[in-house]
Amino acid sequence: MAHDKLKSGGLLIKGGHVIDPAGKIDGPMDVLLHDGRVADVAPPNKIRGSADQTLNARGLVVTPGFIDLHVHLREPGQSYKETIASGTAAAAAGGFTSVCCMPNTSPVVDSVEWVTWLQQPQRGAVVNVFPIAAATQASKGAVLTDFRGLQRAGAVGVSDDGRPILNETTMRDTLRLAAEINLPVIQHAEDTRLTDNCSMNESSTSFRLGLRGMKVAAEAAIVDRDVQLAQQFAGARLHVAHLSTADALKAVRRGKRSKAHVTCEVTPHHFTLTDADVGEYNTYCKMNPPLRSAADREALIVALADGTVDAIATDHAPHATHEKIIEFEKAMFGITGLETALGLAITRLHREHRIPLARIVELFTAGPARVVELRGRGTLARGSHADVTIFDPKKRWTFEAAKSHSKSNNSPFDGWHFTGKVVATIVSGKIVYRSN
Repeated sequence: MAHDKLKSGGLLIKGGHVIDPAGKIDGPMDVLLHDGRVADVAPPNKIRGSADQTLNARGLVVTPGFIDLHVHLREPGQSYKETIASGTAAAAAGGFTSVCCMPNTSPVVDSVEWVTWLQQPQRGAVVNVFPIAAATQASKGAVLTDFRGLQRAGAVGVSDDGRPILNETTMRDTLRLAAEINLPVIQHAEDTRLTDNCSMNESSTSFRLGLRGMKVAAEAAIVDRDVQLAQQFAGARLHVAHLSTADALKAVRRGKRSKAHVTCEVTPHHFTLTDADVGEYNTYCKMNPPLRSAADREALIVALADGTVDAIATDHAPHATHEKIIEFEKAMFGITGLETALGLAITRLHREHRIPLARIVELFTAGPARVVELRGRGTLARGSHADVTIFDPKKRWTFEAAKSHSKSNNSPFDGWHFTGKVVATIVSGKIVYRSN
C-alpha cells in the first residue's frame, strides 16, 4: 500500500480506457484531477490544463471510484475483528473509494454522537466513510431513532441490519418518516421467526449435514411486505440489502414496475457460490443470508445483467479466527469481501457470463451512488469528487487471505485465481493504494 502525496498541480491520468456509465463515456480518454475535483475528461492529448504528476494508464480501465453500500467496519466496540483504518485499507486495495458502514456495532450506531465519531479523522480512514445509522434505538425494532438529526450528522441511510424490522407498524412508520427527508431505508430481509437456530439454506446439503435450513420464504416474504409498504408513501425509498433469492427478486421487480422507489444489492459470494459449497461444514461459507441454490444464483446473475439489481455490495464482515474455526452451528455469520469483489465480478460475470464491463462498472459506481444519493460521486463528470479506480481487466492474480489488508481473513476465496485486478485507487485526488 502506498500513500502518494500529490503536488499542488494535480494529477493527469493518461492513456487509459475510461468507463463512466453515468457520463455515458466508454473509450480512450485522459483524466485531469485538480484540488480534489475532476477538472477535465477529454480524448487523448486534448486535456485543457497541466499537472505536476502523470499516471500512465495505458492498457488499464479508468472508472469513477467504486462505492460499497454494505460493509462492517466493526467499530465502535469490536476492533479485534476490524478497525476503520484496516477496513478502509482493505477497501482501497479493492478499488473502493467510498464505503457505507453498517450500525450493528457495540454499541449500536443509533445516535448523532456515534455517527459523528465514525467520521472523525482520528479513526484513520483512507477512503470516504458514509455511516448508515440504526433505524430503531439499539436496533431493537421498537422506538425510532432521530432520522433528521442522524442525517444532518452525515448518515446516508437507516437500517437495523442483522436485526430486521419485523413489526409491520414500525416498518410503515420508518418508511413514512424517512420519506419526509428523502432518506433510504435499508432492510436486511429475513423473517427471523422462521430462521431461529438455522445456519444455512434449506437444501439437500443442509439435510445431509443435519443442519437446520433457512427457507427461501423467510427472505421473500419480508421483501414482498416491504415493497407493498413502500408503495403507500410518496417518496419512500426502500433498499433491499444482500438479496439472495429468485422469489425476492420477483417482489423487487413488481415494486420497480409500479414506480415505487425500490432498489437492491447483490453480493459477489451470492453470484459465485451455492449452498453446495458448504461441503463438509466449511464455516467460511457460512453467511446471512446464506448461500442459496444454483437456480437462485442464476436468477441473480440474470438480474445483475438486466438492470433489476442496482449495485454489487460486498457485505464485508470480518471475524476473528476463533469465531469461525469452530462447530458450524456456533460459527459467526459472514466473510470478508472488499479485496475480492472486482476479481469475482470480472471473472464470473464478465468472462463467464458475458455481462459487459460497462454494466459491471455501473454496479460498482453510478448504481450505488444513486441508491444513497452520493452527489458528485459515482461519476467522472467535470467538478465531481476526484475519486477514481484504475484496474487491469486482464491481469491474472491469486488471492492470499493471509496478506489481506483486513485484520481478519475469513474468506472462502483464499487461493482462488482471478482475472481483473485493481492497480490504483485515488480518493480526493490522492493515490491511497497502488498495487505492487
